[in-house]
Amino acid sequence: DGGYTGSDFAAEVYTNLKATVQVAKRNELHKFEVLPQRWIIERSFSWLDKCRRLWKNCERQLNTSRQMVILAFLVLLLKRF
Repeated sequence: DGGYTGSDFAAEVYTNLKATVQVAKRNELHKFEVLPQRWIIERSFSWLDKCRRLWKNCERQLNTSRQMVILAFLVLLLKRF
């Protein structure tokens, strides 16, 4: 999303996650174009939507919710092999 630009946001992400931010911007407003970086994220979200446990966030702790996402991706990878 183009709203997450700027050095403040990038600095916060780096201090919290030790990761860099690359924002995929659209060149023209009213022209449809598939953006490669955005496609990877949206495809991953659609894979996670197929996991029934992740439809609602009913976990009490953030760590448990994170582990459920990791398990969902692990199940996805194991089904492919």
